[in-house]
Amino acid sequence: MRDDTEDPNYLMANERMNLMNMAKLSIKGLIESALNLGRTLDSDYAPLQQFFVVMEHCLKHGLKAKKTFLGQNKSFWGPLELVEKLVPEAAEITASVKDLPGLKTPVGRGRAWLRLALMQKKLSEYMKALINKKELLSEFYEPNALMMEEEGAIIAGLLVGLNVIDANFCMKGEDLDSQVGVIDFSMYLKDGNSSKGSEGATVNNLQAKVDALEKSNTKLTEELAVANNRIITLQEEMERVKEESSYILESNRKGPKQDRTAEGQALSEARKHLKEETQLRLDVEKELEMQISMRQEMELAMKMLEKDVCEKQDALVSLRQQLDDLRALKHELAFKLQSSDLGVKQKSELNSRLEEKTNQMAATIKQLEQRLRQAEQSRQSAELDNRLFKQDFGDKINSLQLEVEELTRQRNQLELELKQEKERRLQNDRSIPGKGSQKPESKMDGKHKMQEENVKLKKSLEESHRLQPHPVDEQDQLLLSEKPQMCQLCQEDGSLTKNVCKNCRGTFCDACSTNELPLPSSIKPERVCSPCHKHLIKQYSTSPS
Repeated sequence: MRDDTEDPNYLMANERMNLMNMAKLSIKGLIESALNLGRTLDSDYAPLQQFFVVMEHCLKHGLKAKKTFLGQNKSFWGPLELVEKLVPEAAEITASVKDLPGLKTPVGRGRAWLRLALMQKKLSEYMKALINKKELLSEFYEPNALMMEEEGAIIAGLLVGLNVIDANFCMKGEDLDSQVGVIDFSMYLKDGNSSKGSEGATVNNLQAKVDALEKSNTKLTEELAVANNRIITLQEEMERVKEESSYILESNRKGPKQDRTAEGQALSEARKHLKEETQLRLDVEKELEMQISMRQEMELAMKMLEKDVCEKQDALVSLRQQLDDLRALKHELAFKLQSSDLGVKQKSELNSRLEEKTNQMAATIKQLEQRLRQAEQSRQSAELDNRLFKQDFGDKINSLQLEVEELTRQRNQLELELKQEKERRLQNDRSIPGKGSQKPESKMDGKHKMQEENVKLKKSLEESHRLQPHPVDEQDQLLLSEKPQMCQLCQEDGSLTKNVCKNCRGTFCDACSTNELPLPSSIKPERVCSPCHKHLIKQYSTSPS
């Protein structure tokens, strides 16, 4: 028995499942870390590097090797070039990748294409368009590859969540050509509860930030109102100080010098106070400008958060739609499974009926074979009996046939002599008239002798009939012509019509041969004499059916 672990299809299925799980973990970790950081990601970010490594392995899975002068080459750049034929927007990315300086290998071009698609936030759309065209992918991938199976469609759906991430890369051709794509599993060996907790913490942090921004906004509004009130009071005080200073100047012009010195001191104090108030006003205006800029930054941050929330909601809607599609597909598969089970049940019932009919036919065949054996045994026994009968009675039948022939010859001779005697007597009677009275007696004596001989012949014929009936031949007319025209039973020759018995081949008149019976030598009924008719009736009645 061959182990299932050695089956190539089983190994390919395990590889597809492992790559799909790694893609899930890398996409989820990248989204969570990006939301926690709240900044634009660059190429030095470790989770982002691992995401590209996982995507590279997914695109390389089941890739057909192309033979070149330097050997076999496996590159996923060929399938990615097809995207510009399916989505016109991807032509810009493909052209940019081809124009990048320093890229010398197809692997480097494929890595640059993935980074540009992520920056454009169209990676999920491009992958979906590529996976939907299986007839084009079959040129590059094996039938059991990840891009040809359902796992590829699931990964393309998961990539929708990366649209909330802002990425900025400075690509260098030398780095992309020389990178070694090794997956770091230590980043994903975490407890599932910690990921759930981090997700909850991320949502709580966003809510706390929103609350803090609202509080700071209300606080800034209050401070702005207070600053506006202070500005108004300071403006009123400045007006009052200006009026006082103008009044003091006028009074100084009119009054003595002493009053002028006092007023000059008051004026200097007022100027000093005005300068302090002016400086305070400037500080308040600066603080107000700072608060306004902070408020603008807060509003911008709020808009960014709202945008992220909207994108997350769109991603959630798309994921729910994919979940509904998967559920519909599950129901459809369940229905197909149920219908297939019903078909299997019907086929099993049909098979059981056919088996019953087969068993009945086998039983009938056994019965027929048994009957055939019995018939064969009866035939063999009949052949044995026939052989024994021939062995026992063959000599007797031959001797009786010889005796019958001898008696027939004697009978013919006697009949001929009798005829000659009759003719001679008739001639004598004609010549001697006185002997007419003696004619009846001599005639009666000759007749009695003929009857006795006929009785003997009849017994011998019946005995021969019992042993073996003679077949009917085609020389009946010849026998009629050879034998004397006289009935062997009634010894009457007055009748002109004579018949031959088809069983004993004797000559009889119509009255003695009126019966017809089927004989062993013929199927149709044949004319037989009265003794043969009685003998055959007795034989047929005693013989088994």
